[in-house]
This record gives sequence, C-alpha cells and structure tokens, in this order.
Amino acid sequence: MIDFNYLASLDFSIPWKYRWQLLDGAATSLYLAFIASVVGLLLGILLAIVIRSKYRGVRYLVLAYVEFFRNTPLLVQLTWIHFVLPLATGINTTPLTSGLIALTLNVTAYFCEIARAGINSVPKGQWEAASALGLHWFPVWVKVVLPQALRVMIPPLANMIINIFKATAILSILAVDDLMRVATRIANSTFKPVELITAAALIYLVMGSVLAFGADWVERKYGPQRSKS
Repeated sequence: MIDFNYLASLDFSIPWKYRWQLLDGAATSLYLAFIASVVGLLLGILLAIVIRSKYRGVRYLVLAYVEFFRNTPLLVQLTWIHFVLPLATGINTTPLTSGLIALTLNVTAYFCEIARAGINSVPKGQWEAASALGLHWFPVWVKVVLPQALRVMIPPLANMIINIFKATAILSILAVDDLMRVATRIANSTFKPVELITAAALIYLVMGSVLAFGADWVERKYGPQRSKS
C-alpha cells in the first residue's frame, strides 16, 4: 500500500541544491566509461588478432585471460586489484586508478570476443585476395580485414559501451567519486536517500538515453546495411 503522506514529505529541492556535485560525479562516470571503452577496444582488437596466432601457447594464454574476466564478477576483480594486488607487488594505487584498471581489464575481455566475431565474419575470399596480391600482414589487417570487421562490430560495441557506463556505479565501493558515490555521500549527510538516489537514477537514465541515441545513429550510419523487405 502506498504511503502518500511519506511521498508528500519528500523534498526534491535537495538534489537541485547539490546539482553541481551530482554533475561532477556524472562527469567522473563518463570519464571512466570513456577511458575504459577506448583502451579496452584497442586492447580487445589486439587480443583478437593475437588469438589467430599460429603459436598455440599464446592463443591459450589470451583465451584464459578472456574467460577469467568474462566469468568472474567485476566486483571481485575490483576488490582483488585494489586490496590484494598491492600486497603481492608492493605497488599501491588510488581508488580511481584501481577502478579504471579493473574496468578496463574487464571490458577488454568482452571487446576481444566482439572483435573476434567481427574478424571471423570477414569472408575467406577477402583473405585469399589479399594474400594473392602479396600484401604484408599490416595492410591486410588495416586496409582489408578491420574496416569490414568494424562494421559488423558496431551494434554489439554500442551496447557494450552503454553497459560500461552503467557499470561505473560499482566503483563507488572504493570511494571513487562517481555519480553513485556522490549521491550516496550527500544522502548520508542530508538524510534524504530517496531524493538523492532518485535524482542519481534520473541522471543515469538521461545520460544512458543520450548514449543509446548516439549509438543507434552510429549503427544506422556506419553499421551493416539492413535488408529492406
């Protein structure tokens, strides 16, 4: 049963009062998502290329990395990198650095699988034609394979980037000043958790919708052509 008296007591002027702090947190979330997406995509494509290596040991090593980061929770990876890794290496990192490293390593594994699927979609005839022309391996990848693979990769890449932005919320457990952490801190100090968490959810919704709209535009413009019925 809905408690209308409680709903009437909510004060949504509080989130507006702290709007700049919330927007700073949102900017941090975007920054983390952007860096992790760019670095993760580059590393993912590189690993997808390495998987095609003729050296079995190298392939198995990359596959083991991918399976580990895809099949263990991001929360566990984040905690291990920030609290366990410094004990083993003696190198301490800030919460922001630890969060960025964990997020990047995690998304790299997913990007690797997306890139591998895109590369495998390139017709065998394209590889054979490049080989017949005597092209070196670098122009084969840069001018023949990757341009075709990237078009196929665009839809899953777009969805993955949106998921990365949402995943930044989990970094708040390390006191990274992302949107979720800022909203929680203000909620604890003002005793207005409903108002602040609701405001954070709305900001995530707006920013996620903008990213989804941009991803849809990129997919329609540069993605694989959809057949017309």
